[in-house]
Amino acid sequence: MSMKRIPLAGVIGSPIAHSRSPRLFAHWLATYEIAGHYIPMDIAPDALESALRGMFDLGFVGLNVTIPHKERVLEIADHSTDRARLIGAANTLVFQEDGTIHADNTDGYGFTENLRQGAPDWAPDSGPAAVFGAGGAARAVLASLLDAGVPEIRLTNRTRERAEHLAAEFGDAVKVHDWVQGGNIIEDCATVVNTSSLGMTGKPEFRVPLDGLTPNMVVTDLVYTPLQTRLLREAEEAGCTVVDGLGMLLHQAVPGFERWFGLRPEIDEATRAAVLA
Repeated sequence: MSMKRIPLAGVIGSPIAHSRSPRLFAHWLATYEIAGHYIPMDIAPDALESALRGMFDLGFVGLNVTIPHKERVLEIADHSTDRARLIGAANTLVFQEDGTIHADNTDGYGFTENLRQGAPDWAPDSGPAAVFGAGGAARAVLASLLDAGVPEIRLTNRTRERAEHLAAEFGDAVKVHDWVQGGNIIEDCATVVNTSSLGMTGKPEFRVPLDGLTPNMVVTDLVYTPLQTRLLREAEEAGCTVVDGLGMLLHQAVPGFERWFGLRPEIDEATRAAVLA
């Protein structure tokens, strides 16, 4: 009799040791008693294409992709989704039966699902959104906010040029503001999002003045180390609905797990605890 191969998946980046994804996937594999493995792999940029092309033969069914490979894997993939192309980056690869590589981006899905779960009353169309940062995560956030019906996005980044470049790709609904205006652009927003690394352990603090926060706002921070950033702490004190960044990491992983291992995992307190352990 022929034994079915044990499915392998993993996350690729450089560096990769800090990734929480292996804890998350190990928790789900154990919880659902699935024979499978999920492995962190540090792959140098110049070895990326040859590594990807060899994975199918090793028994890999798919991969998560993180910095600095998200843009490059989109070029290497044989097929990609519209949303991955719109965002200009992929975070989820599926190896098809014939060995071809299919690329998708689930960051936007993870962002929106996290907001809807953490802020059930969130009404994206009720006012503008203020978005801080213009890196890779910002692209997925802009795409999802526009998709959810946000009428106007006020985008700001420490280097204005990066924000201008990003805004040009998303059209008139995205307006760029100088970083020093950060405190002002929050006023009368329905949604406030930090996509930058500011406020993360080991990074500079998020120093934007936050006295414009009011109780009707939904505030989320993509940083989840620490879980409660200064932005979320002050937003909570101002009576806002706050959603931490860990949920986005969890939700963006769901579609990949389902495609690779054939089961849609639940996100519960045990899942959060396993990732934070």
